[in-house]
Amino acid sequence: MPEKKLSSSLEKNISYLNCIFAASSDFYTKQVTLSGVPCAIALFTGISSPEKLWIMALDALQKLDIPSPNGDALLNYLLTESAVPADSSAIADWKDLIEKLANGMSVLMLDGCDRALAVSTQEMPQRAVGQPNGEGDIRGSQEAFTELLRNNVSLLRRQFRTETFVAEIHTADTRTGTEYALCYDSEFAPAELVAALRRKLQAVRIPVLLDTAYFASFLKQDKLNLLPAAAYTERTATAAARICEGKVVILVSGSPTAMVVPSFFSEHFVSLDDYASGAVFAGMIRILKYLAFLLSVFGPALYVMAVEFAPETIPIKLLARLAQAEAATPLPLVLEVLCITLLLEIVREAGLRAPKSIGHTVSLVGALILGETAVSAGIVSTPVLTMAAAATVATLAVPSLYEQSILFRFILILLAGTFGLPGVACGAVVLLSMACGTEPFGYNYLYPLVPPGRASWRDGVVRAIWSILGRKGYAVGDHERK
Repeated sequence: MPEKKLSSSLEKNISYLNCIFAASSDFYTKQVTLSGVPCAIALFTGISSPEKLWIMALDALQKLDIPSPNGDALLNYLLTESAVPADSSAIADWKDLIEKLANGMSVLMLDGCDRALAVSTQEMPQRAVGQPNGEGDIRGSQEAFTELLRNNVSLLRRQFRTETFVAEIHTADTRTGTEYALCYDSEFAPAELVAALRRKLQAVRIPVLLDTAYFASFLKQDKLNLLPAAAYTERTATAAARICEGKVVILVSGSPTAMVVPSFFSEHFVSLDDYASGAVFAGMIRILKYLAFLLSVFGPALYVMAVEFAPETIPIKLLARLAQAEAATPLPLVLEVLCITLLLEIVREAGLRAPKSIGHTVSLVGALILGETAVSAGIVSTPVLTMAAAATVATLAVPSLYEQSILFRFILILLAGTFGLPGVACGAVVLLSMACGTEPFGYNYLYPLVPPGRASWRDGVVRAIWSILGRKGYAVGDHERK
């Protein structure tokens, strides 16, 4: 909508609003007289409360006694001298007025004045702050983000009692005018990082913005790189910890998931429980997650490669059992592994999308029945089913890399079945080149794993004790940029 100015005629302003929102049943207007000046209030019921408007504003406004009142004099008095909870600046154009209405505010228009006043009367229905669903941390805060942007900003504000926490709220260039926020610590976040991120997001042009993940593809340098460009979290504590590291947290109105930029590969293997547990146990769990990721990506491919192209690498007793199992199945090994892997993904997707009351039953019963039936019928062998199931379970140990694990697994299975060891090696090289070629906003994506150094053992492969972590903290701008 063009930035058309408001008229000084109250009747024209009311007519224009009625013309725009005539078909909206939740649009409400009422004409009142304040200090002898004809006025009108406008709001959307459901996101703005007429009762709150009356208690806070209209009751007090009707008791005003302004000598020689007119529209401009009354507006200036409300802005500078009254205690009405209104915006500090008046509304001068229709674009700003409609945006204020959509944000749940009430607008007061005055006759003889080409400006309007926005009063804070928001009362939006909202979901209460609950527990995160996708992050299984046991210790630490259990608060999760909600769908309301300003509630999410306030949850972060509670974590920071310093003047350096900044929350910038912008409006995306979408048909719905969705708001998003950039949250960071001005003391730790590099200014060039914040400026580059602000510039990239303001240049985004999309029809709708329903989740923070919509921004991900615009932040990638290489669109063909399958590795994630950012990390995501539902936990306010995790977002606060990333802000303390000098990173930027992006919140989108209507989304309970926060995006963290920049994101490094090692962070997908880190959880809040790592820092609440002992350093030795946390280090062991972190190593297990790295091994689980390798198993989920390379396990089925290495199995296909060893059985088809390098049987001499398998112990003779195990090889005999594998040969006996494969001889009883009609499908080639690579097709067999692909089919059972695809079947497990279909079962997982069905359990995820089904209603919660039957979702677990679908996934559990489907996997048991289909797997047992396929083995009994001789369609797939028991070793193949075991390997595919192990890879699927290992994928769940690093849920933030689930999509990448599935894609790389299918690609490596095809390469292993076609070219053997050279195919697996080429796939590994491509995966490594993607990781090395990713530079989120100029930072090394594999930090602190590569290059190996003290940082790798302080909070990379394993975690050091808190006396060391507290003495040598980490911020995104500390290590050398490329």
